Amino acid sequence: MTGPSLQPPATDVPTCITRRWTVATDLTLIEPVVETIVALCVSAGFSPRQCRLNVPVAITEAMANAMLRGNRSERSRTVQVSVELDAQCLRVDVIDEGVGFDLASLQQSPDEADWFEREDGRGVFLMRTLMDRVESAGPDAGSGHCIRLILHRT
Repeated sequence: MTGPSLQPPATDVPTCITRRWTVATDLTLIEPVVETIVALCVSAGFSPRQCRLNVPVAITEAMANAMLRGNRSERSRTVQVSVELDAQCLRVDVIDEGVGFDLASLQQSPDEADWFEREDGRGVFLMRTLMDRVESAGPDAGSGHCIRLILHRT
């Protein structure tokens, strides 16, 4: 993935940046959104590690899960991505049109014997490992299922 250079943050970072995208269920549309969010994090002074690893991997996993699992790869469905970013914290909501799942029930770990054979749970594991908090909400009156990723600037 090509992305922004990880230069020191600008001194005039706005108090709060918000962005929203609505994207079709198409895996090729994930990378441009992720690259934009990484660039925002760089400008807000997030660490190079967070910008190179935590942010792109967790958001890519959340969007891919929304498209493949939540929207069941149905191209007529969309995924909404909302970002709130300030100098201390990144909050990303990824909303699909699916029925959702119980996030608390996904407790898989690499220590389990069938870890590499499983077809689910590794994305959530990565999100939990790379973010400070991962929350699940919905569906809400037809609005779909939401995964919220929260990362504090280090």
